[in-house]
Amino acid sequence: MNTQNKKQDALDYHSQGRPGKIEVVPTKPHSSQRDLTLAYSPGVAEPCLEIAADADKAYNYTAKGNLVAVISNGTAVLGLGNIGALASKPVMEGKGLLFKIFADIDVFDLELNADSVEDFIKMVKGVEPTFGGINLEDIKAPECFEIERRLKAELNIPVMHDDQHGTAIISGAALLNACELQKKKLKDIKVVVSGAGAAAVSCAKMYLSLGVTPKNLVMFDINGLITTSRTDLDEIRMEFATSRKDINNITDALKGADVLIGLSAGDVIKPEMLMGMAKNPIVFAMANPNPEIAYDLAVKTRKDIIMATGRSDYPNQVNNVLGFPYIFRGALDVRATSINEEMKIAAVRAIANLAKKSVPDAVSQAYNARNFKFGKEYIIPKPVDSRLITEVSMAVAKAAIESGVARKAIADWSKYEDELKKRLGIDDTIMRQVTTNAKANPKKVVFAEADNYKILKAAQIVKEEKIAIPILLGNKEAIQRIIYENVLDLEGVEIIEPVLEQERIKKYAEALYQKRQRRGVTLFEANKLMRDRNYFGASMVEFGEADAMISGLTKNYATTVKPALQVIGVEPGVKRVAGMYMMITKKGPVFFGDTTVNVDPTPEELVDITLLVNKSVKQFNVKPRIALLSYSNFGSNTGEIPEKVRQAVRLLHKNHPDVVADGEMQANFAMNNEMLKENFPFSALSDAPANTLIFPTLESGNMAYKLLQELGEAEAVGPILLGLNKPVHIVQLGSSVREIVNMVTIAVVDAQAKTKPVTTKK
Repeated sequence: MNTQNKKQDALDYHSQGRPGKIEVVPTKPHSSQRDLTLAYSPGVAEPCLEIAADADKAYNYTAKGNLVAVISNGTAVLGLGNIGALASKPVMEGKGLLFKIFADIDVFDLELNADSVEDFIKMVKGVEPTFGGINLEDIKAPECFEIERRLKAELNIPVMHDDQHGTAIISGAALLNACELQKKKLKDIKVVVSGAGAAAVSCAKMYLSLGVTPKNLVMFDINGLITTSRTDLDEIRMEFATSRKDINNITDALKGADVLIGLSAGDVIKPEMLMGMAKNPIVFAMANPNPEIAYDLAVKTRKDIIMATGRSDYPNQVNNVLGFPYIFRGALDVRATSINEEMKIAAVRAIANLAKKSVPDAVSQAYNARNFKFGKEYIIPKPVDSRLITEVSMAVAKAAIESGVARKAIADWSKYEDELKKRLGIDDTIMRQVTTNAKANPKKVVFAEADNYKILKAAQIVKEEKIAIPILLGNKEAIQRIIYENVLDLEGVEIIEPVLEQERIKKYAEALYQKRQRRGVTLFEANKLMRDRNYFGASMVEFGEADAMISGLTKNYATTVKPALQVIGVEPGVKRVAGMYMMITKKGPVFFGDTTVNVDPTPEELVDITLLVNKSVKQFNVKPRIALLSYSNFGSNTGEIPEKVRQAVRLLHKNHPDVVADGEMQANFAMNNEMLKENFPFSALSDAPANTLIFPTLESGNMAYKLLQELGEAEAVGPILLGLNKPVHIVQLGSSVREIVNMVTIAVVDAQAKTKPVTTKK
């Protein structure tokens, strides 16, 4: 992998467009003079006076109740060390992004030039009125312990140092479940902790709170075993000092030990050390990016082991994102004055219990359709599990109320659960889930326009991310020159120059001739066509030499679709192909069809398009709710288009009653179910908004998605070509690298679906 190239990718990600990763977005109307007078002077005086009279009113009239400060002085950043406050800002912005996408919590990041404990505390206390909670981040030990202790005691809002408690909470949940599976009791287990930093200390404290016996836990720092005879220890680490004389090193400590907790450095644990551990050992090697012992080596060494790491490419990832967003969500929602031990333990048990519940199909499919089940390779939930926001947040909120630190009670827990679910539309997760699914079983994708920088850059990304196995079509010399000039890393990727592949051309041309000889294609014509990369690439897919094809960046849509239709053809039972866009909006994903293929479909063709789109939306683990659009609502206007759509809906309701669809209706009624319910309560869509829109003409669909993309700031993923027998997907003319990568990801998942074995009941 080209390190320089990866470095530039990271810099480009942070700098392109609006620099940084976060922005402030107004939440109230601001287009008129009246709006501005209410937002600022003189209208703003009214909420100010209310808050002056009653401080709690700040939660009613300001963003305080959903606003967390991510605060650091940059003294212990990731694996970078003491790089200073300003250099830590990209990390803090990133933490803010995670708060938002996983729990809908707004964040201001604050980087403080404050190296002393007193200066840091004074600055944070000064901004307390602004925030509903404080997330401390990347502060070096031992100062972090005192800073958190003091702020928790002196502030009246929840404070948590995630570096300490995040890992402790997630690994605590993992420990509970691992002990259950290994048939070990917490009070009896012998625990060895490799590392004595903030996270290690907090983990040890959490394990003791959960029931581990203090004398059964020993800890090592860089200077060896922490013992009562050492004189170089602060009072925090002295809490874990042992007086045992039979331990000279970590090898001795691991003899007969049940649990090894690694929060130190990569590769410090050797296989022979694991061999000395007790039967059914538990090893959490959480150093990043390299664990204390590699996952594969550990499970090879001990068949009876339960292993966890901090890495996403192995089972049982101890990932802080399973905890901190939802802990703060629960704390904010009851206006907690602190995050106490009861709330942290509630989070531990909620996470542990969730791993024992039946795993939703969406989660399993995101990891190659594996049927996750509580066991050695599934002791904690996956980060994509959307139930975390309800399970963990509710547990934390209940613990805050029961322990007396909540200032707001929750009377209706079912209503609160619904509110939590509504906070996150699956727009935030859908492409992450699709990407995870693609990575679980990468497919060969042929790039028909590989003599283009954007295509080659996208190919590099999908190769590095293990989303797909790229195959490049084009002039080898030109492709290699672009790779060299742009310092791209595509070593080992197959490059095929179609005009030099005479045997393949002959084979492909004969197959095309057999299919199209009665449609005006001669053998000579077929041989000529096969020199076109779109025909050649589609033939590779047809012959199983590739699983999918991507094209269209430099050619118009029709020119790219035609070869796919002639070479591959449509799925059995499908009468026509259609095009669909997935529009990722702030309210969730909305699917648009047909936006690219059928110009003016008949009622029967609208039904065919609807069925194709319905099937495709389901592949994204979304239940389609389909509105067939017009300028009329249920007969309110006459005309060719309303009548056409009306007839299509009648056919759908008659012949496909299982499809949730209705119309004809205007787009605003389709997206606003309250308005729909008030005016047309009989509609099948009155209980919730539509998430799939079928347009009466290509013209209207194409205009709608492009307007939404530009004016509504929605991300368009597509066009997704529906109905072909094998996956060929066509990017927009002039697409960005990101859009190409998204389409490759869709193509891989499409290929996975089309190659699933068909099971028959005996």
